Amino acid sequence: RTWLVAPLLDRVRIQRRHEQVQALVASGMARAETRAALRPLGDLERLVNRATAGLATPRDLTALRETLRRIPGVQHVLTLIGGGALETLAAQIDACEPLLALLERAVVDEPPATLAHVGVIRPGYAERLDQVVDSSRHARDWIAGLEALERERTGIKSLKVGYNRVFGYYLEVTRANAAAVPADYIRKQTLVNAERYITPEMKEYEALVLNAEERIGEIEAEIFRELCEEIGRQALRLLGTARALARLDVVAALADVAVARGYVRPEIVEQDVLEIRDGRHPVVEEYLRGERFVPNDAAFEDGEWVRVITGPNMAGKSTYLRQVALIVLMAQMGSFVPARSARLGLTDRIFTRIGAQDEIHAGQSTFMVEMVETANILHHATRRSLLILDEVGRGTSTYDGVSIAWAVVEYVHNHPRLRARTLFATHYHELIRLAELLPGVRNYNVAVSEEGGQVVFLHRIGPGSADRSYGIHVAELAGLPRPVIHRAQEILAQLEADAGHVRSDRAPIRQLALFPQDNPLLNELEALDVASLTPLEALNRLFEWQRRFAREPEPPAV
Repeated sequence: RTWLVAPLLDRVRIQRRHEQVQALVASGMARAETRAALRPLGDLERLVNRATAGLATPRDLTALRETLRRIPGVQHVLTLIGGGALETLAAQIDACEPLLALLERAVVDEPPATLAHVGVIRPGYAERLDQVVDSSRHARDWIAGLEALERERTGIKSLKVGYNRVFGYYLEVTRANAAAVPADYIRKQTLVNAERYITPEMKEYEALVLNAEERIGEIEAEIFRELCEEIGRQALRLLGTARALARLDVVAALADVAVARGYVRPEIVEQDVLEIRDGRHPVVEEYLRGERFVPNDAAFEDGEWVRVITGPNMAGKSTYLRQVALIVLMAQMGSFVPARSARLGLTDRIFTRIGAQDEIHAGQSTFMVEMVETANILHHATRRSLLILDEVGRGTSTYDGVSIAWAVVEYVHNHPRLRARTLFATHYHELIRLAELLPGVRNYNVAVSEEGGQVVFLHRIGPGSADRSYGIHVAELAGLPRPVIHRAQEILAQLEADAGHVRSDRAPIRQLALFPQDNPLLNELEALDVASLTPLEALNRLFEWQRRFAREPEPPAV
């Protein structure tokens, strides 16, 4: 996840990752052995952090021990692979043999889940613990043999030794044998058909058993804390190993994916280039279920900064934009990429303005969110950035949207700090004129085949602009009722026929100001002292305002 969120900006480090992936791509045997060696490992980082934070359980320590046991197997596999690509990772993996030996000696193979139960520490590890355990075992053995001993001493064959939480251990004798009870028995409880007794010696051994149980728990908890403290002292070594193993796991996974899906190693260069041949969307192609994904190029020429991409809905514009961004991201995180070839310069940041949504909790409309995101891009992008802009301006009226989209393209193209590689998808066909006005702008479109009234989206990106949007066709595919489709076709035909008249027959629409502005007429009215005006002065003032604000002809002199 970290590699995805923070791809590299250092060409040497990126190439090192590519070399590591290449080493596993080149050998199926090495790749399989590496994955097999990594598979049984636990989450070493989590286990170490739990131990150092005092949150570990006995089974966390056995999981840590099992992971340390298997690390030499990983090291052996890397040794067999050989070569220099994986040497850096191999050197960072430390099996921590002294800690492993300590855990082997200290913790039993299958400890209880928590320290609330004794039996965590292996016999022979701590003499102080062994002494208490031996004492407890001796007391238990004595109590276990007490019943036979007392039966023989008293001659009472029905005598039994029992235990409950109230009285502890006791000797139970039936009423029929009450006369045979020795004098050293102390009556503790009377039942309907029996009496229960204790002896001083039995209580001494009982105390040994019960106290030993508590003492064993205390000593095991102390030893467990000592083990966790030792893990804490080894944390730097362990966490370094955890990071190296995690990197190796990612490299092996990337190699698996590269082989399975036909990815290629990208070429990372110092020059500011973006050249992708037959690129594919890594996610969409997996959902096609056997269908062929249509690949597309994204090769910016020298002096080309902005591509204005037009085409109908559902033709693949947004998929194309996303796949270019994903290929750049994958290349700089160290992955192979879904393409026939890729030659890429370093990209410092990828900016995207895709999709539309409200921020209701912040009181922002869809258009406001769109503009905030666009503003962020224009303020922070650099020449080395990749800009992905999809339908900028669609959240407002057509004229406003076209104006904003046009201005954004101009700004990206002309600003000396910018001139970043930009993919700008739009439905505003007016923007194709920018290619005639700005030397760094090129028009591209998504190819469509139309035969016998049927429209087929070819999903091919090529030079030139789209001549139609095919919106009604998309609406038909979506399942709109046929009368709605027919009526829409009639209205479209009428609008296209009247396109030249509509603009001249209607007065221009002025947008209301988003924020209140000063009105000079109101300002003058507020400042006017009406009581001091003569009727003639008032009439002349009205004609003056009419001339200035209503643009009417001047009145005749009065």
